[in-house]
Amino acid sequence: MKAQRIRVWDLPTRLFHWALLACVVGSLVSVKIGGNAIAWHFRFGFAILTLVAFRVIWGFIGSRYARFTSFAPNPMAALRYLCGQSSATPGHNPLGAFSVYALLAALTFQVVTGLFANDSIMWDAPLKALVSAEASDRITTLHRLNRFVLLGLIGLHLVAIAFYSRIRKEVLIAPMVGGDRVYDASQPVPLPAEDTAALRLKALAVLVVCAATVAYLVTQLVPKAG
Repeated sequence: MKAQRIRVWDLPTRLFHWALLACVVGSLVSVKIGGNAIAWHFRFGFAILTLVAFRVIWGFIGSRYARFTSFAPNPMAALRYLCGQSSATPGHNPLGAFSVYALLAALTFQVVTGLFANDSIMWDAPLKALVSAEASDRITTLHRLNRFVLLGLIGLHLVAIAFYSRIRKEVLIAPMVGGDRVYDASQPVPLPAEDTAALRLKALAVLVVCAATVAYLVTQLVPKAG
């Protein structure tokens, strides 16, 4: 029997992954530069909020391995996998599932607090007017502290990828680029994930709705003075 290529990650999930990476890097770089670059920090934040909202929805209506039900957090399963007592799964493995949930939670906290933050100089977030100055300052502190949590989770994520690649001999990056995973004759072949034109159009519709909602939040929710 020849090796078989099985579609694991649909195109919307892959595009989400790499777009999120680009936006997180852009956000970190722009806030480090400061000054007028903070405007880009906000823009990247809005994009991240849109992407996270999309991923949450896609976790319920996406393809087989993109759905949360395919990688529900299970501490015992994660422990067995870490100890090498269970084999790899087509989508997120039991240990990786915790990483995904933690990153989504940290990113959500970061972008939501960012909507109410300020830089104490010239930039105010679009929803700052909805809270008091003192509340905005406290939220800004939480926003800055959570950055380190987020960086730590990203670091662990990268270490895990390196561990899987070198120690467990699992190919993780290639499927997230091309979508397919190769299974040889000795491995059980899982069911493929759907990745049709109709599914991609559905993802585009979800993304448009998420983007429109975020645009409304940051431009229309707070009445403009005058």
